[in-house]
Amino acid sequence: MTQPSTQRNQWRLASGYAPALVLAATLGGPAVATAAGLADCAAIQSDTARLDCYDRLSGRVSESSTRAAPPAEMSAPVASSPAGGESASPSLIDRAWAFAPDSDRYAIGLYQRNYLLLANYTDRINERPFTPIFDALESEQQDLDSTEARFQISFKFRMWSTEGRRLGLWAAYTQKSQWQVYNDAISRPFRDTNYMPELILSFRPDVELAGFHWRLLNLGYTHESNGRSDPISRSWDRLVAAIGIERDNFALVLRPWIRIDDSDSDDDNPDITDYLGHGDLTAYYKWRDHSFSLMGRGNPSTGKGSAELTWMSPRLVGPLRVYLRAFSGYGDTLIDYNWRQNAVGIGVALNDAL
Repeated sequence: MTQPSTQRNQWRLASGYAPALVLAATLGGPAVATAAGLADCAAIQSDTARLDCYDRLSGRVSESSTRAAPPAEMSAPVASSPAGGESASPSLIDRAWAFAPDSDRYAIGLYQRNYLLLANYTDRINERPFTPIFDALESEQQDLDSTEARFQISFKFRMWSTEGRRLGLWAAYTQKSQWQVYNDAISRPFRDTNYMPELILSFRPDVELAGFHWRLLNLGYTHESNGRSDPISRSWDRLVAAIGIERDNFALVLRPWIRIDDSDSDDDNPDITDYLGHGDLTAYYKWRDHSFSLMGRGNPSTGKGSAELTWMSPRLVGPLRVYLRAFSGYGDTLIDYNWRQNAVGIGVALNDAL
């Protein structure tokens, strides 16, 4: 028996996607579906997401597509995973660096954590860099409070990328401040503020290694300064690389760096690598919308270094999440690069970091 002409056209149009057309016809879809739409659906790795895509082409809303979507920070766009699509789980690295092919080519977004620690306590406040200033002002009270506020703002902008978003050039800026907001005896000054502009070339290798996926290879130039004059001026310049691998909800990022300042020049902190070393290693883990990170760095030749542990809660109000940070060692800020202390702070944050 001869098939109707409309149905014959469907089979010709499918051209290798016949199973998808059969499914669309069975679900009561339209008589004609575009080959491009079918190709997009066929490329989706997740069975559930692929079925939802076919349902949308057919004009039918599936039960799974009507369920509430997970929070944006924990989800990835359907059918937007980079080439290969080797994992159905949301990629922490892909989301952080906008590697999805359908992401905005000139993306702008948050970078490092944007947070406010309402209380940041240190067991050993660094007063010595400020002594000449207070003496000059003949301040009667020179003591700094051990508890202060601390906040950070950070964002990045992709200035250029390839068509598939696998390679891109980013500009980034991060600013971190220590604020003696509870110290009215000395007029609540900012104890230190660090400014860090960066230029970063970011690439997605897309390589699987022993069950881990190598998804990040960055190379960038970083300048960091506290913008102050002597005796408390601090600054340095680095070439910083980043190598990131992940598996499910776990990611590991290694950042080696090379200091490019001339060690023979008139420098405020020529020995900074003795305390901060030549790189850091950070582990990230997501669990039920909780975020954990552990960072370590140091210089084995001097035996000096530091560690940072953070936790972020699920969302409370809008994007706000409870943020808890603990630090031990050298270099909590540039002014404290050679000052050892233990600190713990609690507050709120807008975003996670990677």
